[in-house]
Amino acid sequence: MAPPSRDPLELRRRAVRMVAEVRDDYPDETAAWQAVADKLGIGSRETLRNWVKQHEIDAGKRPGTTTEESAQIKASKKENAELKRANEILQAAACFARPHPARTRNCSPRQGPCTPAARGRDGQAVPTTAARGPPPRPGRRC
Repeated sequence: MAPPSRDPLELRRRAVRMVAEVRDDYPDETAAWQAVADKLGIGSRETLRNWVKQHEIDAGKRPGTTTEESAQIKASKKENAELKRANEILQAAACFARPHPARTRNCSPRQGPCTPAARGRDGQAVPTTAARGPPPRPGRRC
């Protein structure tokens, strides 16, 4: 993600207006961008070119993602990340509060209830490779 611009919004608007006004005075757009960038002390003509391009997109003169759409996408991504974090926390809490019954008995869910072969002499379940059940699915904690 790009850092916020150090140039004030009013400077951007003024530069874009100036480019539109002086565009006909120069042989090509690059010369106009360079002249305005030099007059206003903007770092490079590419910066000004990007500002003009974004202004044209916002005005509907050029295809692309508008500034408003970009802000909405950014907010949606942020909300999605927060919801994913909350979902992970809730899944972990659910696993902690209610462990999977097959894993508590150390039996495979495919085998059904524990068989006598999966129990030790004292009747307690013995954790064996076959008796543990399938490994958890990726992304799941229980």
